[in-house]
Amino acid sequence: MAPTLNYVPCPDAAGGHRMAYWSWGNPRAGHVVVCVHGLSRQGRDFDVVAQAMVQRAGDAVRVVCPDVVGRGRSDWLRDPQGYAVPTYVGDMLAMLGQLHQEAPVTDLSWLGTSMGGLVGLGVAGTPGLPLPAPVRRLVLNDVGPTIQWQAIQRIGEYLGKTGRFETVQQAADAMWQISTSFGPHTPEQWLALSGPMVKPHPEGGLTLHYDPAIAVPLRALTKEAAEQGQAAVWALYDAVTARTLLLRGAHSDLLSRDTALEMTGRGPRATLIEFMGVGHAPTLVAPDQVDATATFLLAP
Repeated sequence: MAPTLNYVPCPDAAGGHRMAYWSWGNPRAGHVVVCVHGLSRQGRDFDVVAQAMVQRAGDAVRVVCPDVVGRGRSDWLRDPQGYAVPTYVGDMLAMLGQLHQEAPVTDLSWLGTSMGGLVGLGVAGTPGLPLPAPVRRLVLNDVGPTIQWQAIQRIGEYLGKTGRFETVQQAADAMWQISTSFGPHTPEQWLALSGPMVKPHPEGGLTLHYDPAIAVPLRALTKEAAEQGQAAVWALYDAVTARTLLLRGAHSDLLSRDTALEMTGRGPRATLIEFMGVGHAPTLVAPDQVDATATFLLAP
């Protein structure tokens, strides 16, 4: 089982760009599950959970995993200030419109890890968007409206340093040094997650897949600005009508337990599942993480 690689044209002020997306399952299925990755990741992060959903649902589901612009096989933006959630929401609307033209989308689900969850809140929590169908099931993977500032600082220490490596294994080892919070992985699991994270370096060897300029907006962010933005994200969360599942690494430094518990009591009143021995963020490779996610997203 392997995904197909597709592209969608997306508008922007500099003349537009292309976003790549990986598609699993039946391309004509009315139930579409969109899976959106974290800040420095790419759509192949969801290979394991996508395969699990297709194995369970067969021809009844199409799983679509975009490479958010600036990552993976997607174009890089001319203006780095465009690397922000509003741009990503617009790109997802363009992708959903293209999918709906190919085959009617009658049932829409969303799985978002970290940044992908914030994009999901923008899609599911903004009234009046031209969606082909409302988001009925929403999985937020280790993210909420309030993000801990120390986690933003930690990510800022490595984001944009794409490096140069001789082998995929060398790159995987380097990425593991900043990714131990993902929790236990076998060497085989980590190598599988790492392969799509690299591409050829123009001077030989390999480098990380993403545009180093995705770090520009993060580096410009202040603690005060981040705190001011929280109210707007809470408003998006409170407007969500989808059934919502919140996944949290029990040792997450990005999503505090207090924020997670608050999310269970307001807005869509998310169901909370925590994974022991994991920080930010669960990679949805371990069997218990895959089962919880697939079961929720494929529920009637």
